[in-house]
Amino acid sequence: MLLAGGQGSRLYLLTERIAKPAVPFGGKYRIIDFPLSNCINSGIDTVGVLTQYQPLALNEYIGNGQPWDLDRTYGGVWTLPPYQGQKRADWYKGTANAIYQNIQFIDKFDPDYVVILSGDHIYKMDYAEMIEAHKKNNADCTIAVFDVPLSEASRFGIMTTDDELRITEFEEKPKNPKSTKASMGVYVFSKDKLVSYLEADEADENSQKDFGKNIIPAMLKAGERLYAFEFSGYWKDVGTIDSLWEANMDLLGDRPELPLKDKAWRILSRNDALPPHFVGQGAVINNSVITEGCEIYGTVINSVLSAGVVVERGAVVRDSVILGNVTLKADSVVDYSIIDSDTVVGKGATVGKAMGVSEGITLVGGGLNIPSGAEIPDGIICGKEKLAEIVNKEVK
Repeated sequence: MLLAGGQGSRLYLLTERIAKPAVPFGGKYRIIDFPLSNCINSGIDTVGVLTQYQPLALNEYIGNGQPWDLDRTYGGVWTLPPYQGQKRADWYKGTANAIYQNIQFIDKFDPDYVVILSGDHIYKMDYAEMIEAHKKNNADCTIAVFDVPLSEASRFGIMTTDDELRITEFEEKPKNPKSTKASMGVYVFSKDKLVSYLEADEADENSQKDFGKNIIPAMLKAGERLYAFEFSGYWKDVGTIDSLWEANMDLLGDRPELPLKDKAWRILSRNDALPPHFVGQGAVINNSVITEGCEIYGTVINSVLSAGVVVERGAVVRDSVILGNVTLKADSVVDYSIIDSDTVVGKGATVGKAMGVSEGITLVGGGLNIPSGAEIPDGIICGKEKLAEIVNKEVK
């Protein structure tokens, strides 16, 4: 259950016309891409997205869920706005009330466990690991926690735990925090326990209908089994202008804090599934077409690069066509050539010669590994056998 109905008032102009989870991020994504991608990467294929504030752009963006492989005959992604019931119609009054109003949706799929997420955080997380920890601990509720500096702990819900990570105390935005374990707003509940506490909370007229302020404290008071799940990866709440800027800046650099090119944990979006291309410090690009997923740290002149090409520092590509997922190692040179997909040009290797002095276009086959320092002549067709012949001659 993905809570995506927040106004995000601290983002000011950015959320005047759209909900916070629909705010663009990282050049081609939206904030909601991260929890949705986490779900499908974690094996969760039934997701309810609870919308409320300015939902049009978000609903249109999610569509049938196809970009995230959530266009399922059974399950998939559902947008869940507030609706009029037999007795009354209500806006969602808080995070707990929003889930309460959708108990029928949960019952429809009758899960053993319910994962509750916020739609406004940037992170990569395997929820399956958290669910396994929940089962192992025979927990009623498991809360993901992130270690924050003590100076910032007052901004979060803070957990105190014993040696087995069982939660002994919880404070929402404490003035004098006793711990630095901050709630990430990611919960795993055993379904029956969740429903019983939501129903009791709904009956309490004095409740603020909020998980942090009401549901979690009530469960602790009743002696339920609450556990923390420690998360040590990248996580940022992008609820302010400063934090949104910082998270975007964390995408930059040769070793970004938030890498988007991890093929094992792809962040999917309604735009093409590849991350944007990246141009490193000192790179030179002139009169060239650079496709998404490329990383350019060297020099590219008058060339066309397909998706996923990496040009390392000192490497030079001129007057060439480079197909998908080719890597040009440091100080290699490619001139007047076509290189097929998945080939690696080794450090200091040369392929072809410059236009005007070359005898023709050099064609290099796919899936090859050109050794460091090797020289591939101009005007030839270089497949696996030809490469072996060239390398053996050079060795002799």
